[in-house]
Amino acid sequence: MMADPAPLPTIVVLASGSGTNLQALIDASRERDFPGEILAVGCNRPGAFALERAAQANIKTFVVDHKKYGSREEFDGALMAELRRLNPDVIVLAGFMRILTADFVRAFRGRMLNIHPSLLPAYTGLNTHQRVLDAGDKVHGVSIHFVTEELDGGPVIAQAEVAVQSDDDAESLAERVQQQEHVLYPIVVRWFCEGRIQLTADGVQFDGKLLQHPMRLTAS
Repeated sequence: MMADPAPLPTIVVLASGSGTNLQALIDASRERDFPGEILAVGCNRPGAFALERAAQANIKTFVVDHKKYGSREEFDGALMAELRRLNPDVIVLAGFMRILTADFVRAFRGRMLNIHPSLLPAYTGLNTHQRVLDAGDKVHGVSIHFVTEELDGGPVIAQAEVAVQSDDDAESLAERVQQQEHVLYPIVVRWFCEGRIQLTADGVQFDGKLLQHPMRLTAS
């Protein structure tokens, strides 16, 4: 008799909004050779369209509504309880618009990824596209990093560049950056599920070697 195949690494995606990066991950996870399984999708907003995307893909969902908790610590405690119940191999933040407490981040250190619309360490925080335009930068992009206690400050795994065009506004630039997000995030999640990337005390290891610089994709 053939042995049963080993279970695939499990993924929980956390989102707050429409969930376009979630959709990119759902689409990638349906490929026959994808090395992971999306176990559940969690949201902090009951009406988020990300929940509908998950339901359409027959992925279970849960909601931890931040408005029902009196403090960030209480919210994080409730979210942590859900995640510990599911016990995923990796937590993927896909437009999850909550700043997580240090205790929460430490609990899942090395197992939580985030995507940020800039070439970190430049432009942490919000409104990155307009800030890039205001600064006159010629290159913008997206970063995927391990989550640490520092906001948008965890070790960067991979980045994709986007050229800033002379007629760009924040909306057109955001659209092209998002196209690269949808390409890059499934690649990095695949790497994690394959065991190719780890967070160590010294930084990100890829295939057992310490990354001196983030992996970089170049796009027009």
